Amino acid sequence: MTEGDLLPDATLHTPDGGSLRLAELARPLVLYFYPKDDTPGCTAQACSLRDANAELIAKGAGVLGVSTQGVVSHQKFSWKYKLNFPLLADTDGTVGRAYGVLGGDGLVNKLKTAAGLADRVTFLIDEKGIITHILDKPDTDQHAEEVLALL
Repeated sequence: MTEGDLLPDATLHTPDGGSLRLAELARPLVLYFYPKDDTPGCTAQACSLRDANAELIAKGAGVLGVSTQGVVSHQKFSWKYKLNFPLLADTDGTVGRAYGVLGGDGLVNKLKTAAGLADRVTFLIDEKGIITHILDKPDTDQHAEEVLALL
């Protein structure tokens, strides 16, 4: 994926057991992929976005987190850290592959994919579904500030 690309359509599992099609979202979106629930970097990143969620909403943006862990893992992680945005389950890695955050060449990428660990990448998407910014090395502690500066 590159900036200027149209958001690839994908269906993900929601924490309540339902599903969500990304193409159906018609507002600016912060879509972030992360390796694993309840790990230090992923927790810092999620809490940064949680703490700034009101500011993100004020700018018209919603937040969605995506990883390969299942719905139950996401529910526990969300509850533990009182996250105020949904975490979506990409249990088979289809969406991660479509966005280029899972898979790829080289031994490290193959090992990460086998373990179900996506790269940490954030996509900022406008109301037309166009990817406007890609943060491929976000600062987990200051991630919300990075995102807010680009909205």
